[in-house]
Amino acid sequence: MLLVFRFITGFIGSPSLAAGGASLGDMYPPRKKAYAITWWDLAALCGPALGPLIGGYAVQAAGWRWTKWELMAINVTVLVLLVCFLPETSAANILFRRARRIRLETGDRTYQSQGELDSADLDRKEVFREAMIRPFLLNAEPIVLALNIYVSLVYALQYIWLESFPIVFGDVYGMTLGVQGFTNLSIAIGALVAIPPFFWHLRVRIEPQLDQHGEMEPETRLIAAVVGSFFIPVALFWFGWSAAYDLHWAMPCAGCVFFGAGILLLFNCILTYLADVYPRHTASVLAGNELMRSAFAAGFPLFAPAMYHQLGIAWASSLLGFLACAFVPLPFLLRRHGKRLRLASKNAGK
Repeated sequence: MLLVFRFITGFIGSPSLAAGGASLGDMYPPRKKAYAITWWDLAALCGPALGPLIGGYAVQAAGWRWTKWELMAINVTVLVLLVCFLPETSAANILFRRARRIRLETGDRTYQSQGELDSADLDRKEVFREAMIRPFLLNAEPIVLALNIYVSLVYALQYIWLESFPIVFGDVYGMTLGVQGFTNLSIAIGALVAIPPFFWHLRVRIEPQLDQHGEMEPETRLIAAVVGSFFIPVALFWFGWSAAYDLHWAMPCAGCVFFGAGILLLFNCILTYLADVYPRHTASVLAGNELMRSAFAAGFPLFAPAMYHQLGIAWASSLLGFLACAFVPLPFLLRRHGKRLRLASKNAGK
C-alpha cells in the first residue's frame, strides 16, 4: 500500500517541480529571473531540512503514522491556496482562454490566439511527441546531459548524505530523533547565508552585462556555479572527518552549511542557464532534469546505510566527496566551450 501510494504521490507531485521554474520565467523578466528562482531553490532545500525536524518529534510522540497526518494537513492547505490564488502564467494559454471567451461572447469564430494558429496543423502524434518525448530528446544533447548528470549527482548526494545523519548524530552524539532534526537545518542555514552575496553578484556582475532585451551570453550565468562546485566536496570531506566522539557536534553541522550554500549556487546557476539556453523548451528541459534528478535521489539512498556501516562515516563521506570532485571541472568547461555547443544545437536559442 505504501509503495503504491508513494508512486501516486510522485506521479501527481512531479509537475509542480518541473513547471515551477518555467512559471517563474513567465512571470519575471530575464533581468530578475535569477532572483525568483533562488527563492524557489531555497524552498526545495528547506523541504529535506524541515521534514526530519517536524516528522522526528511526531514519530517520538505518536508513532510513524502521525507523519502522514502532518503531510495530509500541509497538502490540503497548499491545495486550497493553489486553487484559490495560483494564476495561469503561460502567455499562450492566457491568450487562448481570452480568444475562447470572446468567441463565446460574440459568436464570431474568427477570433483565435497565436498559439491556436501555430498548432492548427499539429496532429495528436506531434502533440504527444512535444509533451512526452521532447524531454528525453533534449537529454541527449551534450549540454543538457552533462548538467543533468551533475545536478542529479548533487541531488543524490544530498539524499544519501541525509541517510547518514541518524548514524552520525544518533549513534555518535546520542541525540534523540527529534533533536536530530535540528541538525538538518544547517543545510538551510547555509543556503540562506549564500543568498546575500549571490544577490550582490547578480546585481553587480550579471545585470550590467544584460542588453536592453535582458539577454546576454548564457555562460556568464555559470560564474557562481564555479564557486558552488568547490563547496560540495569541501562539505562532504569536512562532515566525514569531523564527525567523531571527541569533537563537538557543531563541527559536522558546519560542513553542512557549505553543502547548503553550494547546492543553492549550483541549482540556481544551472537551472537558469538551461532556461536561457533553451528558451523555447524551458518546461521540457526542466522536466527532463527533474526526471533524472529524482531517479538518482530515489536510487542512491538504498545503499547508504550499508555503505556508511561498512566504510565508516569518514571514508563513506570521502567517497561521496571524490565523486563530487570529479564534476568540479564541468562549470569551467561549459564556461569555455558552452557557446560552441549551443551553436551546434538545433534546439538551443542562438
